[in-house]
Amino acid sequence: MAMSVLLVVMMLCAIIFAAFQGTTAEMSSGLLDGAKDAVGLAISMAGVICLWCGVVEVMRRSGLMEKLAKILRWPISALFPEARKDNSLRGDIAASVSANLLGLGNAATPLSIRAATRLHDISGRSGKASNSVCMLVILGSCSIQIIPATIAAARASQGAANPFDILPAVWITTVLSCTVGIVAGVLLKRVWK
Repeated sequence: MAMSVLLVVMMLCAIIFAAFQGTTAEMSSGLLDGAKDAVGLAISMAGVICLWCGVVEVMRRSGLMEKLAKILRWPISALFPEARKDNSLRGDIAASVSANLLGLGNAATPLSIRAATRLHDISGRSGKASNSVCMLVILGSCSIQIIPATIAAARASQGAANPFDILPAVWITTVLSCTVGIVAGVLLKRVWK
């Protein structure tokens, strides 16, 4: 609700200032160009996101997601104690983490919501997020990205000759951000225990 109000206020301010400065024609042209570019970007990214969502679904149906959950068993069990004995929960968390590893924040969202709901139900804390739910949010927000598919799609739609030439920078920054996020989550968990 507050975001909607903020956007309406910003738009009204832009219209008022454009009217006072006599630049309503330029503002209208800019609005239409921006809307056209936004639709074009959304359509070009939709194909890539659909492709990778399909890849995640194939991974789930083929059992590859369960194998990934086994590979990630130790880190997931260390960060999410509730998942140590629950293979299904560990699979949901692994699916969310693997979608983020592939740079598919949009595809990871429903997987993360399902895992967070299960973690919340297990914790039994009504109205408050458990430490594990907070850690899942941290991992979703600053996850390591092996293949930044969404960013590459955005770069390709803007005419980048090689959309994946950013890989080394992405790997370094996402490993650092994920490390800092996990360390901060563990430290804050101990502080507010």
